[in-house]
Amino acid sequence: MNLHELKYPVGEYQSNKNPDALMMAQWIKTIEAFPGKLRLVLDGVSSDALSWKYRPDGWTVKQVVHHCVDSHMNAMVRFKLALTEDNVTIRPYNEKRWAELIDAQEDNLEPSLLMLQGLHIKLGQLLRSLTKDQLQLELKHPEYGNTYRLGEYVGNYAWHRRHHLAHVEHGLASQGRYN
Repeated sequence: MNLHELKYPVGEYQSNKNPDALMMAQWIKTIEAFPGKLRLVLDGVSSDALSWKYRPDGWTVKQVVHHCVDSHMNAMVRFKLALTEDNVTIRPYNEKRWAELIDAQEDNLEPSLLMLQGLHIKLGQLLRSLTKDQLQLELKHPEYGNTYRLGEYVGNYAWHRRHHLAHVEHGLASQGRYN
C-alpha cells in the first residue's frame, strides 16, 4: 500500500450535495454503527498495539480513537448550530494539536468508546429527524472556505467514520512497522 492509500484507505471524500433519502438512510446507519464496529475491532487489543501507527508520520491507534470523540462531538455541535442559528460559520479546531494532548495518549479507550456510543445514539436520532428543508440548511467552514448543506455534511461524517475505522484496522495490522 502506498502512502496515499494508507492516508485514505477508503478513498478521499467525494461530496454529494443532493443526497436522496436512500443515501441519507445509508449514511445515518453508517454513523450509528460506528461505535459498535470500532469496539469489535479493538476487542482484546494490547496496550502495545494501541501505540502502533497506521502509516508513517500518522497517528497511533489510540490517537485515532480519541480523535473520533473530539471530531464527533464537534459534529454534533455543528449540526445543532446549523439547525438553530442563521448564517453559521463553524469554528475549526487544531486536530493535530488536540491529538497530542494527554487524553489522546491514554491507553484506556473505554471512556472514549462510551462517549462515542452515547453520542452516536443522540446524533442518529437528530439526523433521522431532519426534514428536507433542514437538510438544505448551510454552514460555512472557514478553514476550507466552503459552505456545506447539512445533507452533504451527513455524508462527510459517514465517510469520516469509515475512514478512521480503516485507520484503526490498518494500525493494528501494521504490527508496529510504521512506528
